Amino acid sequence: MANKTALVTGASRGLGRDMALALASKGSDIVLTYSTSEDEAHAVAEEIQKMGRKAAILQLDMSKANAIDPFIALLTATLAEMNGEAKFDYLINNAGIGATVAIADVTEEFFDTFLNIHFKGVYFLTQKCLPMINNNGSVVFISSGSVRFSVPGYSVYSSMKAAIENFTKFVAKEYGLRGIRSNVIAPGPIETDFNNALIRNNPQTKTYLTSMTPLGRVGASDDIGSVVAFICSDEAKWINGQRIEVSGGINL
Repeated sequence: MANKTALVTGASRGLGRDMALALASKGSDIVLTYSTSEDEAHAVAEEIQKMGRKAAILQLDMSKANAIDPFIALLTATLAEMNGEAKFDYLINNAGIGATVAIADVTEEFFDTFLNIHFKGVYFLTQKCLPMINNNGSVVFISSGSVRFSVPGYSVYSSMKAAIENFTKFVAKEYGLRGIRSNVIAPGPIETDFNNALIRNNPQTKTYLTSMTPLGRVGASDDIGSVVAFICSDEAKWINGQRIEVSGGINL
C-alpha cells in the first residue's frame, strides 16, 4: 500500500483514530479530519509522522450542510501540497455521533442533525471526492450492526446507516469501471467514547452485550482499523459492493 493517500473523517479518536493508524502502518499518508478535538487530531498526526508517513489535519463539521464545499477547497490545497496534485486513493467515511433516543422523543432537530452527519454529509462529501480519487482506489463507508438487529433507541441512527449501506452499492456500480471499489463496514458494539461511552460507562450493558457475542467480549477500536486497512489493500481487490459486519458474531 506504499505511496498511497487516505482521507479519514472523524479520525481524532475512537475508531477513526485506529483506522488512520492502521492505514499509515500499511504505508499510506493520511489526511484526517476532526470536528472539535483539534489537540487529539494533532496527537494522531504526530503518531503517523513517527511511522515515517505524511499527515495533515483538517476541520470538518459534518452536521453543517454548507461545510462540504469549503472543506473540498481545503482538501484540494492540502493534497496538492502533500502529493503535488489534488488526488488521493482511499476515502474512509467514518465521522459520526451516537445517541439513544426512543421514537417518541425524537425531535425534528435531532433527526436533521443525524441526517446531515450520517447520510447527507456523507453522500455529498463522497460525491465531491470521487473525481479526486485515483483509479483503482477505494471508498469505505461505516455502518452499524444495528442495521441487521434492532436496538431500542437507535431508530434514527440505524435508519441513516441503512441508507448508507444502500448508497455503498450505487457507488460500486457507478464507479466500478474506474476500478474504484466501494464497501461498507458494520461494527458491532465497540468500547469507545461513542454515544457518551455507553459501553465503557455501563458495566451491566457491557456484560449483557458480552453474553450475546460468541467470542465472549465487546469490541475494541483496533478490531476495526485493521479491517478497513485490509479492504483498501490489493489483497481485497475483488471485494466490492459488500457489507462486512465486524461484530464478533453478535446476535447470530
